[in-house]
Amino acid sequence: MEERLVAINLARREHYNNSRHMQLSMAKFWMMGLVTFLLVGGWMAETVAQSGQPTLVGRWKTIDDETGRVKSIVEITERNGIYTGKVVQLFRLPNEDQNPKCTECEDDRKGKLVMGMEIVRGMRRVGTKLRWEDGTICDPKNGSVYDCEMWIDPAKPNELKVRGYLYFLYRTQTWIRA
Repeated sequence: MEERLVAINLARREHYNNSRHMQLSMAKFWMMGLVTFLLVGGWMAETVAQSGQPTLVGRWKTIDDETGRVKSIVEITERNGIYTGKVVQLFRLPNEDQNPKCTECEDDRKGKLVMGMEIVRGMRRVGTKLRWEDGTICDPKNGSVYDCEMWIDPAKPNELKVRGYLYFLYRTQTWIRA
């Protein structure tokens, strides 16, 4: 009889331990689920908040401010908070050089093809504004490098204002999202 009581007590203890283990496992499972939900939910909320705001990243048609003609498409990318832009497509007239080089450039771009050339360098976003500064822009036509700032008006998210400075003189172009 005593052996039977010992066996019953052992069975109860084992059942209790298994139940306790099961409860802890379930608690861990629910906690992991809750943490995952909160992390994914936070990430999604941040993505939705950011996606509602226009971005500089993407492809932009450059418009010649003298002729109004589309000259090229520049693709702007971001890496570690620094924005750069390179020419990914040129729109040349039949009588123009179809593979122009930057013969007037005086930096590492000298003699390089305009197609694939990084013409925007070092742009940084200003806080949470739709404004980017502290970079440069190169005009491959004459080789000049200008200080640059860019901004997007939230009311016109498909227009990018690009301003090149040389001392106190500046020129502003409007690029259109491609």
